[in-house]
Amino acid sequence: MALTPVKSARDAILKAARTLPAEVVLLEKAQSRVLARDVKSKRNQPPFHASAMDGYAVRAADVANAPVKLRVIGEAPAGQAFGGAVKPGQAVRIFTGAPLPRGSDTIVIQENCNRDDDMVTVLHPEPKGRYVRAKGLDFKSGQTLLTAGTRLGSRQLGLAAAMNLANLPVRQRPRVAIMPTGDELVAPGGKPRGDQIISSNNFALAAFVRHCGGDPLDLGIVGDDHRSLARAIKKAQGCDILVTLGGASVGDHDLVQDALKKAGLKLNFYRIAMRPGKPLMYGKLKSMHVLGLPGNPVSSIICARIFLKPLIDKMLGLDDSDVPFTARLVTPLDANDQRQDYLRAVLTHGADGIPSVTAFSRQDSSMLTTLNQANCLIIRPPFAKAARKGARVNVLMLDF
Repeated sequence: MALTPVKSARDAILKAARTLPAEVVLLEKAQSRVLARDVKSKRNQPPFHASAMDGYAVRAADVANAPVKLRVIGEAPAGQAFGGAVKPGQAVRIFTGAPLPRGSDTIVIQENCNRDDDMVTVLHPEPKGRYVRAKGLDFKSGQTLLTAGTRLGSRQLGLAAAMNLANLPVRQRPRVAIMPTGDELVAPGGKPRGDQIISSNNFALAAFVRHCGGDPLDLGIVGDDHRSLARAIKKAQGCDILVTLGGASVGDHDLVQDALKKAGLKLNFYRIAMRPGKPLMYGKLKSMHVLGLPGNPVSSIICARIFLKPLIDKMLGLDDSDVPFTARLVTPLDANDQRQDYLRAVLTHGADGIPSVTAFSRQDSSMLTTLNQANCLIIRPPFAKAARKGARVNVLMLDF
């Protein structure tokens, strides 16, 4: 059976994906969500001409020939507008953020004034508009400030709050069921037998799904028998994506693919020309995407980076951000075979500012320590020739 090229596999997955519907959530619940449509401000910011400094609101014409004495007729703290109007020869004590009183058109900062009871001496002239934040200086009512496809962080949420938006339209989060399989697996904190290992993939994948903007559902460790697999697959119904971990090969004890087919899986492809991650499976079970990842911990997370992340991105309405860049090899690499290689590596920047990358000498797909130490992947296309030190290679960042 021919191996599916990585690009063909990725294209098939994305072709089958659809953007999820929108839902409206409270502003305080919108962190890390993806905006579903453009939103406009409901107000001007600032909503009035406001003082940018503590000082005195005056008429610029009155202080043009400073020093000059003015009568203080009141004050305007933030949130308490002065009700009257400033007339010739008058001033209002004002504080940062307060509305500019009617009749005034500039601010003299307090450091440039001497106060004596209800009189203030302005020591230096100030032009019209000095230290005044004009109404709508930051943004105006009806202005589109946040656009669809924006992932909402602290800056965006602060802006939305200032726009007087209590709710935001966001994409529904993809619900991702995670199904680790294998009689050899034991949950962390358990007591494995001598022939068992600790299950780590499901925890890594759940964290990865959250990082990407999805909502994970860990189905728990599923044993290598058809009944257990059938129950877990049924439990995943209603999710947008089912990610299986291990057991998708065609060995005597690899039952996942068979169990999924019995449940109605329409298999798109199985086995790809990729290292690590050859035994990768993709298909649809009714409306649910099914992505069968390898059981090796490194293989599963790298395959998730290459295939699951863009799937989640498309369901969230995000643009494809998986664009590799080039870096300079610190150590040479051997020629590659027919499988596209994703080598764990460390990216640094030299004194010349050019990014340099070093691949780990051991790339065994069971070694989580090197995955933890890596910050990027070197992409080696099929049949790539040997690369010497200093050669340029494509790099994809590990940002999770």
